[in-house]
Amino acid sequence: MSNLTDFYQQISENLQTAVLLLNHQMEIRYMNPAGEILFDLSSRKVINQSLETLLPERNQPSIQEFYNKIRTGRPFSLRDIAIRLHDQSTINVDCTTTPLPDQTLLEISRKGLHHRIAHEQNLLSQNHSARLLVRNLAHEIKNPLGGVCGAAQLLERELDDDELKEYTQVIISEGNRLKTLVDRLLGPTDKPRHDWLSIHEVLERVHQLLVIDKPEDITLARDYDPSIPLLYADRDQLIQVVLNIANNALHAMGTTGTLLFRTRTERQYTIGHQYHKLVLRVDIVDNGPGVDQSLIEQIFYPTVSGDPHGTGLGLSIAQSIMNRHQGIIECQSQAGKTCFSLLIPLET
Repeated sequence: MSNLTDFYQQISENLQTAVLLLNHQMEIRYMNPAGEILFDLSSRKVINQSLETLLPERNQPSIQEFYNKIRTGRPFSLRDIAIRLHDQSTINVDCTTTPLPDQTLLEISRKGLHHRIAHEQNLLSQNHSARLLVRNLAHEIKNPLGGVCGAAQLLERELDDDELKEYTQVIISEGNRLKTLVDRLLGPTDKPRHDWLSIHEVLERVHQLLVIDKPEDITLARDYDPSIPLLYADRDQLIQVVLNIANNALHAMGTTGTLLFRTRTERQYTIGHQYHKLVLRVDIVDNGPGVDQSLIEQIFYPTVSGDPHGTGLGLSIAQSIMNRHQGIIECQSQAGKTCFSLLIPLET
């Protein structure tokens, strides 16, 4: 029986849904790691404590209904209820209870979890399709382009008139410029040079680069979690990703605003359909005007840009680099707050 109990506990500890066991006195007998993340409290602090430790605002109609339904001793589900946590923040969750002998099994999941997973899978598929299209397009362009430049060089050798050679130089120069643009579309082609590094080393390097050129009234802020373990990644490529997003944010804010670098970890996290025990989260947050909502679903496509003077390549390349690290970039934006989140697995 003990082995069976350990087996069920091991399953619950790898779920993304918060799982709690309550006795008849509404005291918490068990809470899994997903519950610790959801409520931002250690299970050691809440075991044998009343459920009010997690849900203190019993006068809220939604919480009142929640408590009343638990007392019936019958299974129930509540969808999209707002609960206020001990730190006064409010989240929307779905709740399900299952009565057990002498206990009640309570499952709580943050609303939108399945939507987020589907959205991330769409981002990964979107990037894969875009990169495949670009590679095929680059191949079709570079082959005839090489022939044009080669023919222009041969023609130039046969010309005695320097004025005519100026035209061949234009052909060669524009051909090389187009080749460079195609190479930029392809993004980094070298194999990543992974090594153990601190993500804060990467962020501090970007911070140093930004300080040099940023407008005087732009504030650079940091909110680091010093307990984050080392990451096995390509340092230069991560600097390129963070610097690209940060420069976009500075450009969007103009001459005044705040740019924040924040680091956290996420446990039992799914990127696309791939489950990870521990994931690094880097949030790059600005208080600029926000991303145009008509572009928000397309900003990681090549050549899509909210800046009329931009190439639209930076975010596409950044997403490609993150995918090569088994990670992803997400974006949430509204007027006054834009957050680009870099998510990278931390497993060795």
